[in-house]
Amino acid sequence: MPSIRLLASALFALALCSAPQAASAQSFSDSQRRDIETIVRNYLLANPEVLEEAMGELSKRQAAAEAEKHEAGVAKNAETIFNSPRGVVLGNKDGDVTFVEFFDYNCGYCKRAMTDMLELMKSDPKLKVVLKEFPVLNPGSVEAAQVGVAVRMQDPSGKKYLDFHQKLLNGRGAADKARAMAAAKEAGVDMARIEKDLASPEVRATLEENFKLAEAMGMNGTPSYVIGKQVVIGAVGVETLREKIGVARCGKATC
Repeated sequence: MPSIRLLASALFALALCSAPQAASAQSFSDSQRRDIETIVRNYLLANPEVLEEAMGELSKRQAAAEAEKHEAGVAKNAETIFNSPRGVVLGNKDGDVTFVEFFDYNCGYCKRAMTDMLELMKSDPKLKVVLKEFPVLNPGSVEAAQVGVAVRMQDPSGKKYLDFHQKLLNGRGAADKARAMAAAKEAGVDMARIEKDLASPEVRATLEENFKLAEAMGMNGTPSYVIGKQVVIGAVGVETLREKIGVARCGKATC
C-alpha cells in the first residue's frame, strides 16, 4: 500500500490539476509544496476513513470495468463460446441456459468445481453444460487436455467423456498423458483411435480455440465460467453458480 506521504503527494497533484486556472506545480516553492502536503497528510491522518472510502470506490469502478470487458468478450464470441462443435456438451442440449466451464486437469479447485457442476446438472434439468479444456498449469496439463480432446472426438454423446473427466480429476497425483490414457481406458474408449486422434489437427485446433476465447474474456485461471452474459472466475461454489444461472435465466438470482 502507498505511504501516507505518497498519497498526500498524489492528492496534492490532483488538486493542482483540477483547480480552475491552476498554476503549474513548478510555480509553488518547495516550502509551499511541503505545507500543502502536510495539510493533506494531517487531514488523512485525522480522517483515515477517507482512504477506505476511496479504495472502496476504486474497487467498484474496477469491478464495473472488468464486468464490462467480460460482457463485451462474451458478446463478440458468443457463437463459439456456446455452440462450438469443439466443446463437450452435457446436460440438456436444448437447455434454456448454457453453463460453460474452462478447466485444467491439474487444478485442485477444478475437482470441487466438478462436484458443483454435477450437482447443478442433477438439480436443473433445463441446464446445458459445455466443458472446455484450458490447460494453463504445466506441460502435464496440456498432455491430459490433448487426451481429453481425443476422447471427445470419438464420443459425441459425452457419456464416456464425463466418465473419463471424473476419473482423471478424482485421481491421485499429477495429470499427464499416462494418467489420462489410463482414465480413457477405464472409461471404455477405443485406445487405438485415441492414439490416432492425438496426432490430428483437431486436437491442436481445439486447444487454440479455447485459449483464444479465454484471452478474449480476460480469463487467466481455472476454473472459469461463462453463464449467460456473465464471466465468473474461480471456484465460487454451487450456490453462487446457481444464482448466476438464475440471473441468466430470468434476470434475478432465484427465478
